[in-house]
Amino acid sequence: MLSFLARAKNDSKLNIISPGQRSRRKIAQQRACYHECKMASNVPIHTADKRTDLLGKSPDELRAFVQALGETAYRGAQIYHALYAEKRFDFATMSNLPARLRDVLSREAAIEMPRIVRRHRSEDGTVRYVLALGPGAAAPGEVQAAKPATIEAVFMPEENRQTICISTQAGCAVDCHFCLTATLGLIRNLTAGEIIGQVLVAIDDHRNVLKPQTNVVLMGQGEPLLNFEPVMAALRILLDPNGMAISPKLVTLSTSGIVPGIDRLAKEKIRPKLAISLNASSDAQRDEIMPINRKYPIAELQDACRRYPLRPWEHLTFEYVLLGGFNDSIEDARRIVKLLADLRVKVNLIPWNPGELPYAKPDSARIEAFRKTLVDRGTHAFVRYSRGQDVMAACGQLALMEMGGRPPNLAQISMK
Repeated sequence: MLSFLARAKNDSKLNIISPGQRSRRKIAQQRACYHECKMASNVPIHTADKRTDLLGKSPDELRAFVQALGETAYRGAQIYHALYAEKRFDFATMSNLPARLRDVLSREAAIEMPRIVRRHRSEDGTVRYVLALGPGAAAPGEVQAAKPATIEAVFMPEENRQTICISTQAGCAVDCHFCLTATLGLIRNLTAGEIIGQVLVAIDDHRNVLKPQTNVVLMGQGEPLLNFEPVMAALRILLDPNGMAISPKLVTLSTSGIVPGIDRLAKEKIRPKLAISLNASSDAQRDEIMPINRKYPIAELQDACRRYPLRPWEHLTFEYVLLGGFNDSIEDARRIVKLLADLRVKVNLIPWNPGELPYAKPDSARIEAFRKTLVDRGTHAFVRYSRGQDVMAACGQLALMEMGGRPPNLAQISMK
């Protein structure tokens, strides 16, 4: 799984630079060079033209588009069905449309799918995609379109299902100090089409081996609640029975704790499950690794969770990355139990994945002791070992191999 953690500017006033900060600065400099070189490289990026990109458009938007072409509105619903239910990405193959309209669409419209630049295949079957995006649409009030970018998505096959982890931003603006994605900075927001396109690319690439169930997690690059409208537009298509028809029970959005975004999501009629990256048992601890906590401290986050309207079948998920020797003690576990005592929750414990940041992987005994402390006190807790660690597709490892980073010592990795 990609990193589900987001990045906010660190306003620390300290002038002392720790070894960890030097490591992060070095990685950030490498990544800046990477993006500069990437834009200047000969890797082709989609070229924007005057055609209208239909990917990510709602049924109403598609109806309006075909009406502008002089067609009847129901043709928009036919395009929507062909694209998302039948997963046809070429107008010529949309057999539910008349040939005349298909010809018009080929001239006036496009379906701009993210382009696969590279596939990294893990020994456990996980596939990590590096995807090229063309210029995004100009934001409201802006004339210039967003710049091209590369993002990553991960396909994780299991016995009876597959899980697809997708990004919502290129880079990230929240500075979680144990997450390599944070060193990218925010490059730009993704459009609804670019978000849902990652799911479609992964499905199409495995069309012949798909299992009956598809789960989607918004845990890749970026903070979903800081790109709210495009994320929700993509989710409405994913969750629409007439669109991709994925159950809300199978789609999870993960946030670093953007309280206004949580409140806003709570008002949505159609929404995914919610996961919150906690990763600490006190404000002092969380401030140190997640600067976003200074804006939305744990007490405010708790209040937002209490206000959040859970459906009868639903629990809030709290994600807790275990950093060896930092937040993995029995005392931490006891504090977590108290913090979550009045909420209907489950806790996913995620052992930190080896990388180039100054944290340690917790040993198995401490992981089990932490889990047992939560369970014995009535908190549902599970250990989630990330998939695809050998190709840097795991939580917190995003884009390390693209930067020439070293893969972890596989002998030290405990795979589930």
